[in-house]
Amino acid sequence: MHLSRRRWLAASAVTLTAGWPWPTQAAGTTDVITRRIPGSGEALPVVGLGSWITFNVGNDPRARDACAEVVRAFFASGGRMIDSSPMYGSSQPTIGHALARLGQPSALFSAEKVWTGRAASGPAQIEQSRAFWGVERFDLMQVHNLVAWQEHLPRLFEMKATGRLRYVGVTTSDGRRHAEIERVMRTQPIDFVQVTYNLLDREVERRLLPLALERGIAVIVNRPFREGALLDALERHRVPGWATEIDCDGWAQVALKFIVSHPAVTCAIPATSRVDHVRQNMGAARGRMPDAALRERMAADVAAL
Repeated sequence: MHLSRRRWLAASAVTLTAGWPWPTQAAGTTDVITRRIPGSGEALPVVGLGSWITFNVGNDPRARDACAEVVRAFFASGGRMIDSSPMYGSSQPTIGHALARLGQPSALFSAEKVWTGRAASGPAQIEQSRAFWGVERFDLMQVHNLVAWQEHLPRLFEMKATGRLRYVGVTTSDGRRHAEIERVMRTQPIDFVQVTYNLLDREVERRLLPLALERGIAVIVNRPFREGALLDALERHRVPGWATEIDCDGWAQVALKFIVSHPAVTCAIPATSRVDHVRQNMGAARGRMPDAALRERMAADVAAL
């Protein structure tokens, strides 16, 4: 029996319209599309790997090895950014197991979060996360869901200034606290912001994505598939004919290409525990991308289903 992506989680070069910058190609991966981090110019593939739910497998050795194979396929497909959080159960040690099994891949861009209401607990939590991953330092540390951001951000900026961290960011999800996210974006020298954005959840298009472009802030997109619910709904319908115009082989790639073709978006981070799905997701970082007109048609057609 076919398992939808949601049920699986539960069980275990076209020219774009003027003003729409075209992502670049990643060196050494031939055809993986990248976007540059505004603050540094460093290029990242437009599709990364999330770990919420999917990598929370406890100490089950088979499940941990299966996640390691997902990470192996991710890197083999040209991926770089892996995102996690202390909130995500055993996801951090699962990532560490995978990285150790793969010999600490040099391509890794490590994106973590600090998630504690007690500012004094932040350094110990960050160090525990680093030990779980087995990395020398994190590339990006984000304040998860803005928890105690006023206390955490100064320490993260100090870590960046002393070379213990490369980038600083904040996150939110499910469309929450956008006014506060905007306040942080306008007043703090952050490098990254992480928000929810997909074919149906488009509120960030109004203010936050334009502001990210204006302020030179990289954007990570979480919940691109609404934790699988979006794909469950879409997979009941035939993929539209225009999908072939942007080299999509299914709804997952359609959903991701809609997101990463927005000029403000740096990287989307779908989560999966399946090798075939991570390869399919990485396929959205290749081939033709929709222009502004097709993006609007994509959103309208999906809203009408």
